[in-house]
Amino acid sequence: MLLALIVGAIAAILDTTIVAIGMRTLTVELRAPLTTIQWVSTGYLLSLAATIPFVGWAQARIGGKRLWLLALGLFVLGSALCGIAWNAQALIGFRLLQGIGGGIMLPLMQTLAMQHVPAERRARVMAAVSLPAAVGPILGPVLGGMVLNWFSWRWMFLINVPIGVVGLVLAALFLVDDRANLPENPGRLDLVGAVLLTPALAGLLFGLSNTHNPGGFARPDVLVPGVLGLVLLVAFAWWARLRSDRALVDVSLLKVPTVRSSTITLTFLGVALFAGTFLLPLYFQSVRGYSVLAAGVLLIPQGVGTLLSRVVAGHLVERLGARLVAVAGFLVIAAATIPFAWSGTDTNLWLLGVVLFVRGLGLGVVFIPVMAAAYLDIGREQMPQASAITRIVQQLGGAFGTALVAVVLTGVMTVKDSGAGFAAAFWVTIGATLLAALPALLLPGRTRPEPVREDRQQHLRSAVK
Repeated sequence: MLLALIVGAIAAILDTTIVAIGMRTLTVELRAPLTTIQWVSTGYLLSLAATIPFVGWAQARIGGKRLWLLALGLFVLGSALCGIAWNAQALIGFRLLQGIGGGIMLPLMQTLAMQHVPAERRARVMAAVSLPAAVGPILGPVLGGMVLNWFSWRWMFLINVPIGVVGLVLAALFLVDDRANLPENPGRLDLVGAVLLTPALAGLLFGLSNTHNPGGFARPDVLVPGVLGLVLLVAFAWWARLRSDRALVDVSLLKVPTVRSSTITLTFLGVALFAGTFLLPLYFQSVRGYSVLAAGVLLIPQGVGTLLSRVVAGHLVERLGARLVAVAGFLVIAAATIPFAWSGTDTNLWLLGVVLFVRGLGLGVVFIPVMAAAYLDIGREQMPQASAITRIVQQLGGAFGTALVAVVLTGVMTVKDSGAGFAAAFWVTIGATLLAALPALLLPGRTRPEPVREDRQQHLRSAVK
């Protein structure tokens, strides 16, 4: 079952990485301004985020297996259509379809993996299903650079099709058909919640996506959608508290300590992780003058470190506890980012490669304990809602992290000295990483060796109602 989920998720992870480095190529090939082509990425992000809140509701009606097949099918179809897009507008439209599929797959992958394992094994299973996130940074930049250098831009999207088809076959054969476990009365769709939450997420993400333009956070196209989105998000939180477990997203789960601590930490983790992901390729391209493909190759050590540490992350969480592993991971990431804040145009690349490998080791272990903690003290039927909450805060945190370092970078960088802007942005990233370690102190210690008892789960269910 895990292999089916991993193969399907690899397509979505690779797509995000490859498209991110191909934006300027698309402006040339499609003869469209960068402001239009940016919607290839922004539209996908908005579509993905707007879909996430509906996943729990949809899973309760058609089952996890059928929903996964539908999501992966939509993603593959969207990828094929993107590959034959005839202009920028068509490409943006097909990316919206891709985003719907990706928005279902990301939280659903976590839910399906967690629902079929006991509590004491969830850290190891989370490590397994998160492998695509480790493989993506290794393969994505290299594959993207190869495609852009040697093939047509269309293969940025068509490369997803064969991977997705294999994932569909594996899912049809090996995913568990869970229709027999569906609730008898799942309830109606929370239309009020949908009207509040969907534009709230879209407004926040759209506003943050505009901060890279002159004016930063003070721009009207940042402030207006951002403030409106924040107001709608607060309104949704109030509405969801009234409806409790009947809400589109059950925010009452935040009363569970492990869910709350995981959610807070994931928000800061999103800020730190996406900030670094945004900065490192730009550093090698803008400060060191390397091509897209060369920058991707230079980042491989970080991906290798992430992959290696993620293999043992689940075991470490079981032995040492989520709190210790997560805090140690954040400290390693922060320490391994400091050399980039001090580096210049002539810093030894071998040294930076070693630093990136160490940084990858931290990245590989930090995600697993934080995510696994969210599922530690909740029942099987609550996991889809927990997946939605954790994915939403990661998206918002990541968008804010990217926006923050982009504003710092453009605000400090000058024509003569781009290094100063990168140094300031890296220090902001280091600060965000250290801040993320603070809520990680609230994560649980060593995982209980026995499965969570039913009486404890029943007590927690009563607490959130």
